[in-house]
Amino acid sequence: MEMPQTDLDRILFFEHARITAETHYARNPLDADNLTRWGGSLIELSQFQGGAESVKMLQDAISKLEEALTINPKKHDTLWCLGNALTSQAFTIPDFDLAEVLFKKASQYFQQALDEDPGNELYLKSLELSAKAPELHSEIQRQGVIQQAAAAASSSALNVKASKKKESSDLKYDILGWAILAIAIVAWAGMAKSHLPPPPR
Repeated sequence: MEMPQTDLDRILFFEHARITAETHYARNPLDADNLTRWGGSLIELSQFQGGAESVKMLQDAISKLEEALTINPKKHDTLWCLGNALTSQAFTIPDFDLAEVLFKKASQYFQQALDEDPGNELYLKSLELSAKAPELHSEIQRQGVIQQAAAAASSSALNVKASKKKESSDLKYDILGWAILAIAIVAWAGMAKSHLPPPPR
């Protein structure tokens, strides 16, 4: 199946942003804004990867964002991005208890971002949605279990099982994709907002 042009454009855009950030990091490793852009790019790119590669990109994104926070612990857009990265990572983990730990950490980062930038609608919405994430995770896992059980009972178990696993995987990645898209839009809007010229005095 051929990739839609919009997806290809997004991949190229975020891959360029990732390479630019990596190059800039070599010159200035203490630029928290650059590390935040790098982490955000990796979160976006992870959406287009499968399985282990997606998980690795999310882990790299978390690492970059945590590094940015060691430079500037109160950087609200970085706190918010880290919350999103942890949420995305949690959805890749089938074990509910492990995922729940990540959801709780993500909520803490969303709260810290909101504390640093009170009234930010996007941060507030992220915090509200993070409360629903464990329930969504459970539903995704439940759907997967039901589909696998139905596939096992089928006379053509191999064909049905492959189809059901693909559907379960597709559902998981669709939800993850929409979550990451929302995160990206908010992240880039926040970055654009932070680069506006100061108001005239």
